[in-house]
Amino acid sequence: MYLFLYVVLAIAIIFVLLSLIAPRSYRVSRSVEIEKPLPEVFAYLKLVKNQDNWSPWKKKDPEMKQEFIGTDGEVGFISKWEGNKQVGIGEQEIKNIENNYKLETELRFFKPWKSLSNAFLMVDAINENNTKVTWGFSGSNPAPTNIFMLFFNFEKSVGKDFEAGLSDLKAILES
Repeated sequence: MYLFLYVVLAIAIIFVLLSLIAPRSYRVSRSVEIEKPLPEVFAYLKLVKNQDNWSPWKKKDPEMKQEFIGTDGEVGFISKWEGNKQVGIGEQEIKNIENNYKLETELRFFKPWKSLSNAFLMVDAINENNTKVTWGFSGSNPAPTNIFMLFFNFEKSVGKDFEAGLSDLKAILES
């Protein structure tokens, strides 16, 4: 009986220690240079529906159900999706637009797990015909779910998806 209690206590202590050392936040971003003037690039990026053309997640489930609420390209616009296991169920809402600079959205995931992230698409003029686009998001990992981050390389996994999406965005805008 005491052995069982010691084992349970040891597991509980390990669990608490892991939740204390695991990262409590995440931030991932990637950039690409696009040979188009900044206003043209931003005009395309601020329309969330255009993400269907270059998003790596749309490719993972081309048959996902989508619903749109509001006016695309304006604060308050919501894009909802329900897809396979790879894309899950969630929604994205435009929270802020700084014209020709940044589009900020809130990503709310409901399945396969519940989470909230702040996403952004930012543009910087390299010169009058070239634009740097940075795509990223950040959020928090409350304990004890943050333990998962010790065993999953979020930066590498999501970063790879961002790189693929930005590559497709570049091809679309430069064609």
